[in-house]
Amino acid sequence: MSNDKLTISAFQLFQMFPDEAAARTYLEGRRWPSGVCCPTCGSVERITTRGGKREGFYRCGSGCGEFTVRTGTIFERSHLSLRQWVIAMYLLVTARKGISSLQLSKELGCTQRTAWFALHRLREACGGELAKLAGIVEVDETYVGGKNRNKHARKQLKAGRGAVGKAAVLGLRQRGGEVRALHVQATDADTVHQAIHRHVEVGSELHTDEAATYSGIGGLFFGHDTINHGIGEYVRGNVTTNGIESVFAVMKRGIIGVYHHTSSKHLNRYAQEFAFRLNEGNCERHTLDRLDSLIRAAQGKRLTFKELTK
Repeated sequence: MSNDKLTISAFQLFQMFPDEAAARTYLEGRRWPSGVCCPTCGSVERITTRGGKREGFYRCGSGCGEFTVRTGTIFERSHLSLRQWVIAMYLLVTARKGISSLQLSKELGCTQRTAWFALHRLREACGGELAKLAGIVEVDETYVGGKNRNKHARKQLKAGRGAVGKAAVLGLRQRGGEVRALHVQATDADTVHQAIHRHVEVGSELHTDEAATYSGIGGLFFGHDTINHGIGEYVRGNVTTNGIESVFAVMKRGIIGVYHHTSSKHLNRYAQEFAFRLNEGNCERHTLDRLDSLIRAAQGKRLTFKELTK
């Protein structure tokens, strides 16, 4: 199928959702394909509706009270309209390197602060417990943060070169499959090995570089082969880490060119966003399918402004 059949333009999106009612109907259909369901008790039989200005409000006859399609999702208690949320989700899944809060605020007609909060809510939806990777899994780590020499004198760390002052992201990519990216507090063997065991099925084949971090990861639980970058080796037979390094290339271009700076505090959500876009947001899938994946991921997730900024 040609790319033009897999993509809808922003103009087409606005035609699909000309008003709030269209966006609400769309989100309700995705969340409750078999009919409105109480998010608290799961009842579908004793649901009553409201009309007029209360359209979109439902009441559960089992005593759970009123609810809407926002209840129990990242949209709950948000000042943005549902139509604005649909547009924000569309922009997030179609922008390969991400979209800044400043740009999103212009697209939605809201403040930069509101757009920043909305983007972090969407990144929260991109995370969660996912299926383990299997088969051949490439593993590598990278470091995010400005170069020490480019910082103001009072912010420079006089502690050497390389990763000093930077935050680490561990990446795992299943050959021909999905990606996992997570911020790790350290890249010592214990931390990295625990992360690998959490995200990779026992019996899988790990491909890494020759860093001491990965020493001893093979044997009882995993197969393990390495590539030696130190001698200019990048591919040997089917052994390579080029796949996960290409993920890091996209992520770093997004952080440098779009976001410019990511704090260590929020880095894990940014990593989750890039991984989600490569998995569920893959451009080989139809735009509406990508949008549906993010809508599904938004359910059962909450992120308050207090939690985000504490």
